[in-house]
Amino acid sequence: MSQPCELKLDAETGCINVCGDLTFTTVNNLLVTSRSVFAPIATLDIDLAAVSCSDSAGLALLIDWIRAAKQQNKSILFHNIPAQMLAIAHTSGLDELLPLQ
Repeated sequence: MSQPCELKLDAETGCINVCGDLTFTTVNNLLVTSRSVFAPIATLDIDLAAVSCSDSAGLALLIDWIRAAKQQNKSILFHNIPAQMLAIAHTSGLDELLPLQ
């Protein structure tokens, strides 16, 4: 069973922390939540260090966030992408699209 996934904005650093499971069962709710969290932020600095489990749906969510950021003329940067998500991205050829630090 998946842990709920949530976004936590660190007011001090401006970093958005993704916490919990980033899977098929959690990404839809996170997509809805992310719209309101991301709206007032000009630079999306997203840390995935607290993601406990991820799958291809999690990767699809990151790709959607990249698309949305481009449409809104925002910059986006991902930190600490889980190894399993990077492996899926590499296998599918999407790793070159991910803005990583």
